[in-house]
Amino acid sequence: MDLIIVESPTKAKTLNRFLGSGYFVEATMGHIKDLPKSKLSVDIENNFAPDYVDVVKKKDVIKKILDASEKSDKIFIATDPDREGEAIASHVKDILVNSKSKIQDSRMKRIVFHEITKGAVDSAIENPKDIDINLVNAQIARRVLDRVVGYKLSPLLWKKIRRGLSAGRVQSVAVRLIVDRENEIKVFKSEEYWEIFVEVKKNNTDNSNFIIKLIKINDKRVKIENGISANKVVSDLDKAKYNVSDVQKKEVKKNPYPPFTTSTMTQAASRLFGWSAKKTMSVAQNLYEEGLITYHRTDSTNISMEAINKVRDYIGKNYGKEYVPEKPKFYKTNAKVAQEAHEAIRPTDLNAKFELQNSKFEREGEILYGLIWKRFVACQMNASLYDETKIYVAAKAEGTANYMLLATGLIMKFDGWKKLFNSKKESSDEQVLPEVSVNDELIKVKVDPQQKFTQPPARYTEASLIKTLEKLGIGRPSTYAPIITTILMRQYVEKDEGKFIPTNVGEAVNGYLVKYFPREVDYNFTAELEGELDDIANAKMVWTEMMQKFWKPFEKNLDIAEKTSERVKIETEKLGRKCPECKDGDLVIRIGRFGKFISCSRFPDCKHTEKFTEKLGMKCPECKGGDVIVKKTKRGKKFYGCSTYPKCKWASWRKPGQVEEN
Repeated sequence: MDLIIVESPTKAKTLNRFLGSGYFVEATMGHIKDLPKSKLSVDIENNFAPDYVDVVKKKDVIKKILDASEKSDKIFIATDPDREGEAIASHVKDILVNSKSKIQDSRMKRIVFHEITKGAVDSAIENPKDIDINLVNAQIARRVLDRVVGYKLSPLLWKKIRRGLSAGRVQSVAVRLIVDRENEIKVFKSEEYWEIFVEVKKNNTDNSNFIIKLIKINDKRVKIENGISANKVVSDLDKAKYNVSDVQKKEVKKNPYPPFTTSTMTQAASRLFGWSAKKTMSVAQNLYEEGLITYHRTDSTNISMEAINKVRDYIGKNYGKEYVPEKPKFYKTNAKVAQEAHEAIRPTDLNAKFELQNSKFEREGEILYGLIWKRFVACQMNASLYDETKIYVAAKAEGTANYMLLATGLIMKFDGWKKLFNSKKESSDEQVLPEVSVNDELIKVKVDPQQKFTQPPARYTEASLIKTLEKLGIGRPSTYAPIITTILMRQYVEKDEGKFIPTNVGEAVNGYLVKYFPREVDYNFTAELEGELDDIANAKMVWTEMMQKFWKPFEKNLDIAEKTSERVKIETEKLGRKCPECKDGDLVIRIGRFGKFISCSRFPDCKHTEKFTEKLGMKCPECKGGDVIVKKTKRGKKFYGCSTYPKCKWASWRKPGQVEEN
């Protein structure tokens, strides 16, 4: 009998379905060795040596693995194919070698597979390898770096701002992004501008109406800043004659998107389903462990030739040869680490029926699996083709300026990869233009001036924050969800209608870190650190050298902040009422471990507190008597309800009066 060691029980169960009776399969249930939380556990004076110890709660798990190892001929360590998995594999080997049984090193081999299928596992067993020490070192470096930053900065924040706060190398940069965006919004000054549209038609008999938009005045790009200027233009266009000055037609291709990476998958799930990154990754984890998709933590868009050949054959048989490109499509990947340049996320079997039973994510799993399936199949289909028509229209009356207007239309000729999606819905906003020729005269139906205002930059959503982090080179596939979970849990930011808003605590912490630790929260510096971690994984850098280079300036900043920084006062919102207990302090809104609450401004001298209820300033749309208040589910998701509950049971995920999005 041989032993295969994996990370999760679900993965073990999936392997047992097709491995047969010749194998034991045991799960580590995650990390079995880690840095203890009770202390720094990093010997800075001794070249940053980490003090890894057996995880106390995993005592029984370790015993099961040891017992199974003693009964086995060969031991295959099959933890996940990334740095984290490689580190766990190293810890498993360390425990076995140093156990009382002294399991021989020669009996242990590392196997790696990116999909949990019989073919992939059999191939991995036939081609075992040694643990990649470079990947292990890269994980040690990240763990030590994050531990040093967190455990050295957090006590300083307790002392200078408030007890219970924490700082993290990447989470603090994510908070800075959100705070910086909020500051941009605060200083943004909206400016008025006008857009002018004209409805025209070919003649008085046919139904050929279409819309043209003003783009130039006297050959200069249009810029109408106020109503007075707009009225002048409208007056001119009302009496102008309209003639077609140019007609341009060309075929336009719309290529399919690359297959999913972790980043693009979490962004798509956020945009389409409103899912958090944490939920998306949990559902994807289930799909992977059930053997339905390839490994879901990846920044690669690579696809194996075997998978490409299978999907091309599938497309030809199910949709027609016209949907199969002449040559396979390959997509450029931004992965910096060759060892971690996995495949993109794809189904393991295009013909497999979706099944994810006895899972809390059964319905969500089906939805996400369908999205991954479509994205993968579409990426190897032909482009969709459109006829794009642009009609330029000149408008002028005697004594007026020369106006140029434009109409654009798009008509689908061949749906291509969009056959998998609702292509009609996607192209419904494009107007169908009539056949016209140069010098044709058009009849004005009406002029439509529209007043608009420039908008501030949008607040970050989970999707846009992950996209920005990826663009800046900050974080990696396995870190996006934990970053967002942490900054929400620490209440440095909160979500409003899916958008991140920094709290007063978040702004205070960010301001302090930017002032005293500008290097550590600099976007470029954080990205450079990620690059150095990649270099360690590629054996281009020694991890202790990276730590030495980081530590000395960091230690200096710690010393300066400790000695020179003053205590930061967190801005609080006053309620306009005096404290009923001490009569002197003002009641203010504060943020604690469990959210917002009301307390006395004289805290800690006065410890009066009250429950905080956030009102929207509007009456319940159902009973008309209660106030609409903000509530939260047990999982912390915000919704709206009536203050008279349970007398009135009205509740909604959206604010009253908000338009439902399609």
